[in-house]
Amino acid sequence: MTLHTLSVLVENKPGVLARVSGLFSRRGFNIDSLAVGETENPDVSRITIVVNAESSPLEQVTKQLNKLVNVLKIVELDAQVSVARELLLVKVRADRSARAQVLETVGLFRARVVDVAPDTLTIEATGTPDKLDALLRDLEPFGIKEMVQSGTVAIGRGSRAITAGPALRAA
Repeated sequence: MTLHTLSVLVENKPGVLARVSGLFSRRGFNIDSLAVGETENPDVSRITIVVNAESSPLEQVTKQLNKLVNVLKIVELDAQVSVARELLLVKVRADRSARAQVLETVGLFRARVVDVAPDTLTIEATGTPDKLDALLRDLEPFGIKEMVQSGTVAIGRGSRAITAGPALRAA
């Protein structure tokens, strides 16, 4: 099995996300990552789905997705020709004695501190899942109090856009 990243453009209407994700669950696929948000057109949303699957069963699911009324376009984003990122917010124990070490680690990963309390720092980082995992491993000795990580968002490299065209603008 391999990871596949699908970028699904849908009409921005209630219930569309439930229908799309339901199609995957009915077929027995576990979604590794799911992120959704408006595009540059407020009538269109982009759902980024990362799923661990074989290519042929996934092809069947994408054909069924295309049949859904609110689905406008589906593109599988190859890792070599796309940019994919996740967001991580993590609250780390950082009393005065450990604060300098935590800040040094934050700097190494090009992350940033977004909240400071007397005994904790809240850190924001974006990057690939591997980069964020490495950051968490380095912060773990200090004590992670709380964390939240977004799903993957991805976009193709270069000047081509999957949202271009009159059919998508009229949606």
